[in-house]
Amino acid sequence: MNIGEIARRAGVSRSTVSYALSGKRPVSEDTRRKIQQVVDELGYRPSASARALANGRTSTIGLVFPPAGNHYTGMQLDFIGSVVEAAAARDYDVLLSPSGVDSDRSFQRLLGERRVDGAILMEIRLQDDRVDHLAALDFPAVTIGRTAHPEGGWWVGLDHTALAAACVHHLADLGHRRVAFVNRPEQLLRAGYESAHRGMDGFTKAAAERGLTVRTYCCGDDAASGQACLERILDDDPATTALVTLNEAALGGLYRGLAQAGRHVPRDFSVTGVVAARWAETVTPQLSAADVPAAEMGRHAVDLLIERLDHPDAPPRHHLLTPPISLRSSTGPATGGRPAPTPDS
Repeated sequence: MNIGEIARRAGVSRSTVSYALSGKRPVSEDTRRKIQQVVDELGYRPSASARALANGRTSTIGLVFPPAGNHYTGMQLDFIGSVVEAAAARDYDVLLSPSGVDSDRSFQRLLGERRVDGAILMEIRLQDDRVDHLAALDFPAVTIGRTAHPEGGWWVGLDHTALAAACVHHLADLGHRRVAFVNRPEQLLRAGYESAHRGMDGFTKAAAERGLTVRTYCCGDDAASGQACLERILDDDPATTALVTLNEAALGGLYRGLAQAGRHVPRDFSVTGVVAARWAETVTPQLSAADVPAAEMGRHAVDLLIERLDHPDAPPRHHLLTPPISLRSSTGPATGGRPAPTPDS
């Protein structure tokens, strides 16, 4: 069924049907009602390409989200799901493009073949050629994450610097003096992933403020890497009593390594970090963590992108989120320790 058949049955021209369906030109109420009756009788639904030709919009958002390693982690899948759900609520479809750099063919097809109205970019690097490329093309885009210089851009971010620092201060207040930091994989740090860099900056600066002895580690995005990393931590400094992690995919392995080392959480060892709530609640004991608000961030990103599409001349906007630490059961006083000094003490 197509516009030509609708026009024949309604006794009008094809262009009149097109104008009535798209709203691009006024059509008399009697004619519009006649066309709508035929459309309802036939159950006609215009194709996405036809809608794009009629109104210049595809009602599709591109989600540019390269897997950081060989697979998507649970937190990454949470973000993808949050964007899809938020877009559906606004009557938009989502086309996933697993592109890492602006030279990827998938990324170029997304832009060159007019498949989407705008794009949401994830896994942002401090220096990100995809962001620069879209800005140069004036292509509507929103990032989940921030580059080193996000001024003038549309983005939703998590303040990893402040959140990692809050975790350090929480542990220091409990008397922990020797603390490890478990980051994302080394290749992501080398590639400039902003969350890995900003989180490490927040950790090291807060630890220096509190006079803590610390070590930092890169860790693969899986449980086996988490267990191996925990073994390195205790081998390097057996007196370590706590850790902060940004790596939710390694969390189960970190707990397993502690159990095999005979360290009880939180009596002998405290664990905290920046992790999505549903992952923090899957381990035992449940993780005290700054909960990553994936659903809220996805919703903000979709809303900002649609705002940008509807109002091309609107000034750039952004959201920087700093959720509080949700105190659960994985942190406790350092055994035999005393509160670490504050900068004023």
